[in-house]
Amino acid sequence: LATAGLLLALAGCDSGFGQATARHLDAMGFQVFASVLDPQGPGAKELRRSCSPRLTLLQMDLTKPEDIQHALLHILQAHTNSTGLWGLVNNAGFNDTIADAELSPLGKFRTCMEVNFFGSLQLPKGLLPLLRSAGGRIVTVSSPAGSDLPFPCLAAYGASKAALSLLMDTFRSELQPWGVKVSLVLPGYYKTGKRVGTARCLHLQAKGGLRSDGEAYVEEINRQFIQFMKVAVEDLSAVVNSITDGLLAANPAVRYYPGQGLGLMYFIHRYLPYFVRDLFLKGFFINPKLPRALR
Repeated sequence: LATAGLLLALAGCDSGFGQATARHLDAMGFQVFASVLDPQGPGAKELRRSCSPRLTLLQMDLTKPEDIQHALLHILQAHTNSTGLWGLVNNAGFNDTIADAELSPLGKFRTCMEVNFFGSLQLPKGLLPLLRSAGGRIVTVSSPAGSDLPFPCLAAYGASKAALSLLMDTFRSELQPWGVKVSLVLPGYYKTGKRVGTARCLHLQAKGGLRSDGEAYVEEINRQFIQFMKVAVEDLSAVVNSITDGLLAANPAVRYYPGQGLGLMYFIHRYLPYFVRDLFLKGFFINPKLPRALR
């Protein structure tokens, strides 16, 4: 596939997978439109420093429809009939809460859905005419937490990513007659520069020691998560290669699973009893302990 002159649009390039993929595809000769949340932030500055003049930075907050429309208009104006839009990479993601669904504020669920689902829905809807004209590709970065695996304390994030994964499977089916191929990337555990906090809005009655125990409970969850992230992989190349294969392979995979341990995880989930799956997830990820006041 000759890359010169082909247009690619990437969402979520401030850091992590998006930034690394933007650099990689720019080096391959693609004309890349990379969206960032902060055009003056360190991620945008790094892309300006390391990439060619072909790369175009677009400011886009996926919770703001006007930002999405502005980015879509910019890409549409750059389009020519001879090139079309070869690929869209949906990478933007949000999660800043590690806590039980009961303890997570409803607003966190809404924000996760706005960024991880609705934002990633608006982009392909707006760009499909160009993708169809090129017989192009849509590659979306989802998560194992959004593929029917109930990770403890990731309800808001997992639910939004599950909706996203189903949406992309639906797009894949609907766009087959047009020659547009759709792939999902479900990475393992990588250090991507994202900051994740904990829920501080505890929906517990302030009776006796219950509230202080509730705060200790959430702090313990946060401690376990930080401990878990110490084993996260810093080398993002496996994910970048999966995204690139989804864009360039003659017959890209429907799903890519870059990362260690995912094969075992999916085997346990699909073929072993539910209690084994639950024990595995709690032992591998987070195992919440009941607060003393509730025992």
